[in-house]
Amino acid sequence: MRIVHTNTVKDAVKNLFIEANFDIGESVFKVIQDSIRKEKSQLGQSVLGKIYDNNILAKKERIAICQDTGMSVVFIQIGQDIHFEGDYINDAINQGVREAYEEGYLRKSVVRDPLFERVNTKDNTPAVIHTSIIPGDKIFIEVMPKGFGSENMSTLKMFAPSAGIDGVKQFIIDAIEKAGPNACPPMIVGVGIGGTFEYASYLAKKAVLRGPDHKHPDPRYRELEEEILTKVNKTGIGPAGLGGLTTAFAVNIEVYPTHIASIPVAINISCHASRHASIEI
Repeated sequence: MRIVHTNTVKDAVKNLFIEANFDIGESVFKVIQDSIRKEKSQLGQSVLGKIYDNNILAKKERIAICQDTGMSVVFIQIGQDIHFEGDYINDAINQGVREAYEEGYLRKSVVRDPLFERVNTKDNTPAVIHTSIIPGDKIFIEVMPKGFGSENMSTLKMFAPSAGIDGVKQFIIDAIEKAGPNACPPMIVGVGIGGTFEYASYLAKKAVLRGPDHKHPDPRYRELEEEILTKVNKTGIGPAGLGGLTTAFAVNIEVYPTHIASIPVAINISCHASRHASIEI
């Protein structure tokens, strides 16, 4: 058994959220560079150029990539041979978020209650925490400051199996066309297929975390990702919705077994500021 103090997790979460909000990461930065070269629209090229410059400035000056510094989403995988000392692990995670948003001068965007008390909690907590137990004695943490311009464009549908692949493809393309400029394109589109109502949404969020440079290991789903991405980029929505070839950087699909009577499909959209950071402890 390995003993870990929860302060180690708290400090890791703090550092990850600061870093994710300041540094877009190599994979997204590279796809922006590639898109500038490929974009045929002069206006689209200009928008992509501004995004590129913004990301360089944010990293250099240690300031937020976007004014919407997101709701804090944390995926934590805990080895079953870990024993925690200190505070309750979720309290430690939230304290890490609290310190990150205070020390990083990041906008606090969380309200206490969704309907009756929409009062800002003033520290960006509570975070949305997804915990899973894995073999071994390591901890893997991945954080996502999720902006809600794109989050609001996400959707889910429970299909009958008769809808088939064509029904699923059309649903994804229609959702992206409906999102249009509201999702701050170019987007990374996460698609979760299978499981149950809630698990499909979890899969879609995980799919966004894959970023633009990791394709599905199953060649059937990899081909489907590429087909949908090609069709999405033919919609003409383009960067910032102003027209062009670059509506999405990636379409990532994650799947899970499901019931004989259904095909759950969830779509989680990330804007071009697809921020995440990870660490293994």
